[in-house]
Amino acid sequence: MDDGPMTVRSETTWAAVQSEPLSVDAALEVVQHSRAGAVVAFIGVVRDHDDGRAGVQRLDYTAHPQAQEVLAATVDRVAGRDGVCGVAAVHRQGALAVGDLAVVCVVSAEHRAEAFEAGRALIEELKAQVPIWKHQLFQDGEQQWVGL
Repeated sequence: MDDGPMTVRSETTWAAVQSEPLSVDAALEVVQHSRAGAVVAFIGVVRDHDDGRAGVQRLDYTAHPQAQEVLAATVDRVAGRDGVCGVAAVHRQGALAVGDLAVVCVVSAEHRAEAFEAGRALIEELKAQVPIWKHQLFQDGEQQWVGL
């Protein structure tokens, strides 16, 4: 599978699955709009533990070939909400270390309530629907797949 960037971008939306490090600034730039009075961001970071277990050494994210298409549809649905001005969702694939950014979701809206609601919907739907799987490697040599 090619692990190069997959992206769908318009003037105020951006959906991408990429191997390159994520940029919060790039996502913020996409959602800028003169009607927007609020911007909400969710930034997912690789942590050193998961589900009560310490010792995560690194992660490998694997994206299904249709992950980009599903992510773009998710971004479009959120962008269609009342009051939403811009939406960006970018997810990493490949090997990540503790502290690396795994996902960046940013929503701009006319008002803060709309921005918070749309931002929460974006990350929750992304996690539930976009076929990207996490392979965790622990310091003791054990491994775990999440999301299969």
